[in-house]
Amino acid sequence: MKIYTPEWVKDAVFYQIFPDRFAKSERLERTGLKLEAWDSQPTIFGFKGGDLYGVAEHLDYLQELGVTALYLNPIFASASNHRYHTYDYFNVDPLLGGNDALRNLLMLAHKRGMRVVLDGVFNHASRGFWQFHHVLENGAGSPYANWFHFNEEHLNWRARWGAYPSEVQENDLRSGKGSLNAIGYKAWWDIPALPKFNTSTPAVREFIFTVAEYWIRFGIDGWRLDVPGEIDDDSFWQEFRTRVKSANPEAYIVGEIWNEAHRWLQGDQFDAVMNYPITVACLNFFPGKHLNFDEARRAGGFQNQIHGMDAAQFAAAVETVRRWYAPAIVNVQLNLLDSHDTPRYLTCANNDKASLEMAILFLMCYPGAPCIYYGDEIGLNGGHDPDCRKSFLWDESAWDKDLLAFAKAAIALRHKHPALRRGTYNRLYADGGLYIFARYYLDETIVIALNAGETDEDVKFSTSAISLPDEQLVTLLGSREARVQGGICKLSIPARSAAVWMYREE
Repeated sequence: MKIYTPEWVKDAVFYQIFPDRFAKSERLERTGLKLEAWDSQPTIFGFKGGDLYGVAEHLDYLQELGVTALYLNPIFASASNHRYHTYDYFNVDPLLGGNDALRNLLMLAHKRGMRVVLDGVFNHASRGFWQFHHVLENGAGSPYANWFHFNEEHLNWRARWGAYPSEVQENDLRSGKGSLNAIGYKAWWDIPALPKFNTSTPAVREFIFTVAEYWIRFGIDGWRLDVPGEIDDDSFWQEFRTRVKSANPEAYIVGEIWNEAHRWLQGDQFDAVMNYPITVACLNFFPGKHLNFDEARRAGGFQNQIHGMDAAQFAAAVETVRRWYAPAIVNVQLNLLDSHDTPRYLTCANNDKASLEMAILFLMCYPGAPCIYYGDEIGLNGGHDPDCRKSFLWDESAWDKDLLAFAKAAIALRHKHPALRRGTYNRLYADGGLYIFARYYLDETIVIALNAGETDEDVKFSTSAISLPDEQLVTLLGSREARVQGGICKLSIPARSAAVWMYREE
């Protein structure tokens, strides 16, 4: 099968936004609402009041940063600040401004050539979802009794529902009895607030496919799929792709799969996945002695993968991930350093800024679509949930301006040089704390050096793999020179820093 992926993603720089925490607009009336102070510590259940009008009002900032695509955490009506508890899939949460706010954001973003991808939560709904609530009220008599996975004892009123569990039911859940037996229905991770859809029911499948089509036709540019591996059914995702691509062939479908994902990336299901194996490699290498093992390991999906790496191990790791998939897939993978599900990268590096700068530059130079988690570029830190979901601080005096300037420069390099977006990838040197690689495309070759070590490095290495002629390379980032002579490149790079050079045929 020939694999086709959306062409625009190859050139995209994504920015992930947690809508409740990015920006508040004065366009929304909030009289009578109890909201947490914007700059206070985030809590599990509290709301800060960010909205989609606020996102739209800061598109200038995002465009100046170099962002060309937005990935928004869930925005549909929900009774949680993260909105993974969806109760109405056809309406944007009124606290975010409703459907008009999304329509406004799409219009303004598209005028700037920016794309918008939404988070699709299709494995589970919420206690407030109409069809689920209907069954709680009517038991086996409900026409929706096959929309979820229910226990017959509860359906026929021989046991009490546990949508809001009693102490006994809570104890049953903790004892491993499972939500189906303890509270009467299957729930994602046995969390009562998240009843799991029965996607083998034709009406459920049609409902989800209709939702997916509806918002694509509304104007969104793709879907990020929440825990899609929990819907263990290739035919479901194959039909999902068919329906979405019929509505917009250039729509981007990216799944949240934390490990190797070949099953879903053969051209008939997803275009890409969130490339967490690259996240792990970046955490293991760039921080070096600054790596906070305890904090980094708090991201459940990383399991026992946080252990530190030298340059050779890092090179092997990123090349292994790249070889997992066909080039069409590799070039649209969503590469990220952190997210709403992990501690902030800066915190995992014990607030060492050089660690983050090197990782950002690597992301901008590695094959795939880089994604910045909101606020990383200004030095926003934070541990595991909810601390990784802090409010964006719009007081510029609180920003790390040097870090922001570096992020802008790294993103600008990616936009300016096609080799960094579409070029061949080649390792040139990997030893100790120093990793050097090249990207080349048509008449352009870019050499990237990343020194995660604690000492300055002067190195020589062969350029036979990329056939560079004898001459001095043009410095694009950094202060040191690099020269090729007799097929050998000589360069120097300070400790804990990065540099980029270019050769272009005349």
